[in-house]
Amino acid sequence: MRTDLKIPQEVKPLAKESKASDAPQEQPKKKKKKHGFLRFLAVFLTVVLFLEGCYCFVVFTDISVIRNLREKYIETALSTMSHQWLAKAIFPAYMVDEVQARMYYQQMAQAGHKSERPTVETSVNEDGETIYLDPTDTTDPTDTAEQSDPLSITDEESFYSVFWELSRTSFEDYCNSHPAVLKDGWENIYINRAGIEDTGTDIYTTMGEQVLAIDAKNRILLLRVRDTGYIGVLAVAKDPAQLRCCASSGIGDYGEDLDVIVRNNDGLLGITASGFYDPNGGGTGGEIAGYAMCDGKEYGPHYDPSTGYKRIELTRDNKMYITDTSDAVQADVTDAVEFSPALIIDGELMVGGFYGDWSGINPRACIGQSESGEILMLVIEGRQTTRSIGADVETCANILKRHKGYTAMNMDGGTSAVMWYNGEYVTKCSNRNLHSRYLPNAWVYGHEN
Repeated sequence: MRTDLKIPQEVKPLAKESKASDAPQEQPKKKKKKHGFLRFLAVFLTVVLFLEGCYCFVVFTDISVIRNLREKYIETALSTMSHQWLAKAIFPAYMVDEVQARMYYQQMAQAGHKSERPTVETSVNEDGETIYLDPTDTTDPTDTAEQSDPLSITDEESFYSVFWELSRTSFEDYCNSHPAVLKDGWENIYINRAGIEDTGTDIYTTMGEQVLAIDAKNRILLLRVRDTGYIGVLAVAKDPAQLRCCASSGIGDYGEDLDVIVRNNDGLLGITASGFYDPNGGGTGGEIAGYAMCDGKEYGPHYDPSTGYKRIELTRDNKMYITDTSDAVQADVTDAVEFSPALIIDGELMVGGFYGDWSGINPRACIGQSESGEILMLVIEGRQTTRSIGADVETCANILKRHKGYTAMNMDGGTSAVMWYNGEYVTKCSNRNLHSRYLPNAWVYGHEN
């Protein structure tokens, strides 16, 4: 048997030879429709026409709601130094002129309205100097009997007498949760949760405002004020003898941050005071606008009476009065600031109603005094869409009136409107990059411990 025979392998079929005719045929490309540009153009024109229609509707409609919002925006822009061009760029000139004229007449409506005040008597001393004689001072110089101090705090009842705004229930609850508050006695109560990043306390006033700080020793109460669209701080300083207007160390050449002015004058609490010249937003805060007096020293020329500006004065007897800029500064005045508008004169609201709506929305700074002598310092934050847009001056006047405001006036606002208390800013500047603008002067209260 042969063993060398090979068993044939399975024969695989030969691969079929490809033919050119078998290759897939390339399909002819479909021609793209050349309508892309036309479609874009149509959409673009539609958007333009829509926006133009919206613009015409907003600008020219006579619907009261839209008209009021339009005028509010124009007044808001015109009452700023850096955004006036927006109103003039968006709206027709005649429309801007109408709002501007209304603002002027609102200011002039206050002309002649001034605080009633006692006659100031003067005398000339041996050196030929004019001295002030206080007609309200009936104190017998020979009387050495101790006079009672209405601001004295010795116990619970005197504490609530001074800080009459507080809700006893909420304060007692707070003290129960924080027993250390009373460890040094009622006269030394100190609570401070007023910082920008702080959330305040669980103490409230009888009017529903949140308490941010209580400083019994220095008679200071800080309150959160807020409503739709705005947030701010109201400081109630109980001792008017501790208030003064303080100039920056470089006034005339340059201004200073609010905290610097307050610290340099050993103060505890401060807010914005005078306006200043700010050409093209590049002012240094040194050149004061209008007249001011700081601790008896005078700065700047008086505003032209035709502008409708007013002057708030602090006198030697620690009382505030409002008068016209054309009136002579009397001998008993120690501090003064000229600005506009007056908010309250002798208990009467000077904005709203007959005096116009003053509808511009902006950051605000205001100062006033209650009939009992308490100093009211208010700052409303603004131009921060997620925090606070701002408020009109009528809103500010109503806040101060709620706290028994008898005399009050608007101060320089906008980016300048800030408040500082005991080592920190308690309101945000409308410019997120700044704590404060350089200011020519400031209202300062209290004395650093």
